[in-house]
Amino acid sequence: MGKGIGFAFDPDWMDVLTAPFMANAFAAGLCIAVAAGAMGYFTIARKSTFAAHALAHIGLPGATGAVLLGLPVSLGMGVFALGGALVIGALGRKVSERDIATGTVLAFATGLGLFFARLSSSASSQMQSILFGSILTISDGQVLGFAVFDVLLLLVLAVIYRPLLFSSLDEQVARAKGVPVGLMNVAFMAIMAGVITIAVPAVGTLLIFALVITPAATGNIVARSPFKAMLVASVLCLVSIWGGLVLSAMFPAPPSFIIVTLSTLFWAIARGVQHLRR
Repeated sequence: MGKGIGFAFDPDWMDVLTAPFMANAFAAGLCIAVAAGAMGYFTIARKSTFAAHALAHIGLPGATGAVLLGLPVSLGMGVFALGGALVIGALGRKVSERDIATGTVLAFATGLGLFFARLSSSASSQMQSILFGSILTISDGQVLGFAVFDVLLLLVLAVIYRPLLFSSLDEQVARAKGVPVGLMNVAFMAIMAGVITIAVPAVGTLLIFALVITPAATGNIVARSPFKAMLVASVLCLVSIWGGLVLSAMFPAPPSFIIVTLSTLFWAIARGVQHLRR
């Protein structure tokens, strides 16, 4: 007889929560929530959810290539994600064009990532953490890098917030008003590449929607103004990450699975309440 699948309660879960590696995980979760919440709204408004999801996979060959060269995985992923973002932003001025450019770059990057993984056993062994994330292994240096990125992100958004929002909500009118739509496309994709790079260590390339898209979709349901929607998205993303860490300590399970479950649950509740009100 096989054993059933279940989650056994760990009576020593408080010891796990107070461990040094968990402090880094909580700090990284805060940084990721700020970045993902802010950019998730623009991703949905610009109808670029496919592009955001693809950027994580475009960074895959960078991650595996970095392992081959003995470089940090985040560095390789960031370089490839940024390169793919600039190509997509430059080639895809319209939504339909972006989808075509995204699909083309994504197909090539995925094949290249698998090729790099086959060249090295160490790169192949890293595939699981790249695909599914490993937030409990975040280092002090990564947390510092995440914090610096958040500061730069907020500074850039403070400068381009109005033209970026205008071009996101109504691209044709924004272009008629003289807004540099092409530049906003490239800037948005470049920023998203950075957000994806810092979020992938938490949930991996396959589950990135749980942090970038799902909280933002929930924020759009419960809030009417763009700023409030971003704030709600950041809070929900933070609750999902921190709640996932606590629950994974209480009931030993992969944190990324619980984080994704909580994020999806919040979205489902919001959709249910919205349906009942209608």
